[in-house]
Amino acid sequence: MTMRERRPGPAEKRNPSAPSSYIKQASLLAGAGILVRIIGFLYRLPLTNMIGNEGMGIYAIGYNVYNFFLILSSAGLPAAISKLVAERFSLGHYREGRQVFRVALILAWCGGLACCVALGFGADFFAETLGSPRSSLTIITLAPTTLIVAIAAVFRGYFQGQQNTAPSAISQVLEQIVNAVGSVALAWQLMLITGATPGADVIAAGAAGGTLGTGVGAAFGLAVLIWIYILFRPRERELLAADTTGTRPFNSAGIALRIVRTAAPIIIGTAIFSIANLIDTFMTTNRLVDGAGMSEAEATALFGILNGKYVTLTTLPITISTSFASAAIPGVSASVAQGRTKEAHRRINTAIRMAMLLSVPAAVGLGVLAEPILSLLFPKYPEGADLLRIGSVSVVFLALTQISTGVLQGVGRLRGPVVGAAIGVLVKIPISWLLLGIPQVNIIGAVIGTIACYMAAAAFDVAYLIRTTHARIDFMKILVKPAIASVVMGMACFVSYFLVQTALGINALSIAVSVTLGVAVYFAFMALLGGLEREDVARFPFGDRIARAIFRK
Repeated sequence: MTMRERRPGPAEKRNPSAPSSYIKQASLLAGAGILVRIIGFLYRLPLTNMIGNEGMGIYAIGYNVYNFFLILSSAGLPAAISKLVAERFSLGHYREGRQVFRVALILAWCGGLACCVALGFGADFFAETLGSPRSSLTIITLAPTTLIVAIAAVFRGYFQGQQNTAPSAISQVLEQIVNAVGSVALAWQLMLITGATPGADVIAAGAAGGTLGTGVGAAFGLAVLIWIYILFRPRERELLAADTTGTRPFNSAGIALRIVRTAAPIIIGTAIFSIANLIDTFMTTNRLVDGAGMSEAEATALFGILNGKYVTLTTLPITISTSFASAAIPGVSASVAQGRTKEAHRRINTAIRMAMLLSVPAAVGLGVLAEPILSLLFPKYPEGADLLRIGSVSVVFLALTQISTGVLQGVGRLRGPVVGAAIGVLVKIPISWLLLGIPQVNIIGAVIGTIACYMAAAAFDVAYLIRTTHARIDFMKILVKPAIASVVMGMACFVSYFLVQTALGINALSIAVSVTLGVAVYFAFMALLGGLEREDVARFPFGDRIARAIFRK
């Protein structure tokens, strides 16, 4: 087969197998995302038990500052680059596709370096402003990571633009593994070193060790991407040799402008929530001190509980549920592009239903088993059950926000999620500010503000989705039936946990029995209520076997 015969071109868009290829690539990336989040969740357990709630507060404050600058330097780059590269490769303009890659590297280097310098030299300012001077070292250790991740984002976008998500998936998983091991090891090592120095802040050192591990992991992930690119170079040379555009000069400035324009809506939408996190950080630490009369150490510890436990535990099921649901988004995009309206509406309902199918029972399960779960995962620092019990409902609204945002981006409606995010933040700020200053409410005020934020954002996003796509959302199947089945599941979990714990007194076993029974009850009631479809079950691991057991055919 000649190079010209293998070259992707416009005809591939008409290939019936193409959508399935996109779905497979998206599923691979989604699977890697799930694995990354699970690893990230697991290493937080020993880290929290090592540095405690106060240490996790210091860690989280520094990380929130870093995350904002990370968004400015790299959010939207993979999507923008993959889009522009895919457009050019589909036309056989391989040299111009590589030029997109080169221009993007320059943009990433400049943006990443600027953010790195801002974090490095502004660490003390940011830490003081957020009411946690001890977080300065964590910000400094994270500064170089903004540059590393920005460059890695360009490589990932370049590969994804060629319909190859394997390099991104592999590098992300390996990066997170190194991050997990490095964070725990460096936290332990720095605590050991500073512990031998009289008057040294051991907890802050441990938190800085945890953030330093993030940079080590990112550097390893970038090294993996560069290695894969080197292996890919012979194939790239073949593509360049098959280029049909001749010696046409490149408009690098125009390419840079298109990258910025394509990435800007994603950056803005993501940055709004990041700004909300920074505002939340500022309000929490300062309002707990000034309004609720706590010490800086107490406020930092409560913030550590909020971020290290509540946020970590509630975002894990969202990642899993929306990853399964996101596999349907490429199909939505393809259906809309080809004018198949009914099929697009069906796929939209499928995507949202898949997200809710797991998110609703996860919210109920976390609320019912909040105290046992925290005691199991954080035996040295089990505080925070009230936050998890009250705030577990946010899982539903955050999942709904994320999946509706993904669908809107998939159909080219980029402004809606930005407006929805802005509305959510505007709702959140006054509620959190008011409640955080009440001593009897304190940190729970931030949780209530978060719930209100995602309720408002989800309501707007879904309404905007319905208005712009004219899709009829089956709320009975998407929300009402999962809610009914989840309530029954919650009662089964509570009773079974109480009985096993009373009889045996083994928390881990009681949780295992309760969760296993709860899953069985939930899916049984969903099937009984008609809220479960065979294709929903088939999307999960071992889904075909489970579907045969449930549907008996």
